[in-house]
Amino acid sequence: MVLAGGTGGAKLARGMLDVVGPDALVVIANTADDVEIYGAYVSPDPDLVTFWLADRIDDRGWGLAGDSFQVMDGLRELGVDVWFNLGDRDLAVGIERARRLDEGARLTDAQAAIAVALGVGARVLPMSDRPVRTRVLSAGRWWPFQEFMIKLGGREPVQDLDFRGLRAAAPTPEVLQAIATARVIVIGPSNPIISIGPILGLPGLRDALRASPARVVAVSPMVRGAVMKGPTAAFMQWSGQPLSSAGIAAGYAGLIDGLVADEPIDSLPVLEADVLMDSDAARRRVADETLRFALSLQ
Repeated sequence: MVLAGGTGGAKLARGMLDVVGPDALVVIANTADDVEIYGAYVSPDPDLVTFWLADRIDDRGWGLAGDSFQVMDGLRELGVDVWFNLGDRDLAVGIERARRLDEGARLTDAQAAIAVALGVGARVLPMSDRPVRTRVLSAGRWWPFQEFMIKLGGREPVQDLDFRGLRAAAPTPEVLQAIATARVIVIGPSNPIISIGPILGLPGLRDALRASPARVVAVSPMVRGAVMKGPTAAFMQWSGQPLSSAGIAAGYAGLIDGLVADEPIDSLPVLEADVLMDSDAARRRVADETLRFALSLQ
């Protein structure tokens, strides 16, 4: 099982698909980045994982390969402020999700239907069926996460962070069942604060991980001393943890049994390995080595 948010977690999930196959793979995806826009319900992290598992991710790193943007062009022509760019087929996914939710479906069931339609055999589970929304205090005001990333560029210092709705949310029964029956649980190389943080912050989620018979390991998002993508540095600085694999491990203290990283740390078992996943072979290698490492800790 993989806990994922953002590109790093999605890439690792794709590697795991090659190693364990679709029937054995479960991905729990962050939903605190979700946004309702253009009449669609957009769930960026579950969709990113799904597109990767379907081998339909675009080269730009998000959205569906070869997508067009005619709807966005049409909205601009009508004077709409198109600050959140979606391809036409990507928008269709969000519209279909919104339709199912409006008819009373759970987010879990809507995501499952989308995955099946795109030919994905693995299970991609939203972390919760209840809404959780990340808000960032920066530049003197609170920003919904997507607006912080796009309108503000994600470059301003982070002054505070809030996961609105988190305390009222709960892991789904499917998430709790997957955790209870997993052989290995891998926290993907995602932003530990805003991608993994909301998942771990769900009431009862940490207790479920501790009660699981599975070993829990994390893959560091640090590659040769740097973050490959995203605002991890800003959020690590806000959290008071150093931007290093040691800082990643400290953030997961008491929860993980080991860490996969390309640098040594002293606080827990570490598999020192190249964690750059820039090719199919590299993704398979990192997934395989991570799985073998976790099983060796049994």
